Amino acid sequence: MNIDNLLLAVIYLICACVLFLIGKIAHDGINRSYKLNEELVKKDNSALAVAMVGYYLGLTLAIGGVILGPSAGLTEDLIDIFIYGPLAIILMNISAVINDRFILFKFNNVKELIEDQNVGTGVVECAVYLATGMIIFGSLSGEEGSVVTAIAFWGLGQVALILTGLLYNFITPYDIHEHIEKDNVAVGVSFAGALIAVGNIIRHGVSGDFISWNENLITFVSFVVLGFVFLPIIRVLTDKILLPGEKITDELINQEKPNLGVAFIEAFSYIGASFFIVWSL
Repeated sequence: MNIDNLLLAVIYLICACVLFLIGKIAHDGINRSYKLNEELVKKDNSALAVAMVGYYLGLTLAIGGVILGPSAGLTEDLIDIFIYGPLAIILMNISAVINDRFILFKFNNVKELIEDQNVGTGVVECAVYLATGMIIFGSLSGEEGSVVTAIAFWGLGQVALILTGLLYNFITPYDIHEHIEKDNVAVGVSFAGALIAVGNIIRHGVSGDFISWNENLITFVSFVVLGFVFLPIIRVLTDKILLPGEKITDELINQEKPNLGVAFIEAFSYIGASFFIVWSL
């Protein structure tokens, strides 16, 4: 690496740090009903901490999508960074509202995080942020795209995540909202794995150059359908292969203490399978 490339790398790193700081300030400004430092330090709010980890990691991925890719020259790159960077921050924060209204829609997420310190809710919020960051990363990758295409595929990705929530609730023999609201962290972890897995598949589906609306939309829909098909299959295979002789449902909800270990295994199954799928395509 020569000195010029090193200087450019430092400039891009500084831009990334500035965007990350803006993202934190934006989140704090939007969520004025609580003080982040007070919740994390004085109240030891693990639920909010988990959700914030997802936001920060998702924001990192979203900003990464802005910075990565072929350079068009320093001036053009900086213009793109400070157009798409704030856009990524806005979309990340809108995703939290979408999660509250359409994914975990049977209760108030902020109440669960702040008043009840519900870690199950925090895990799901973490997953939505992370999945959204992946989708934004994919939407901003490649060439020939624009602000319009980035927003469009982010929006379609959010619809896919909403449908994932509905599908997951359908294929499980219990109401995920009911059990998460009862502070069942295991149910939240399993659901989070499904959301992250589908987000990863969508990320791959929207990555690359924008060719045409017709071709890119067909690719997007194909990957979403693939994600929906593999969810119930992976759940059955987890029962049969990774947990032979046991039932995931019994371990998650039909015992006095929900089995968090089984929940992590199920979440891993979804996420791991999603990587095998995208690597194979």
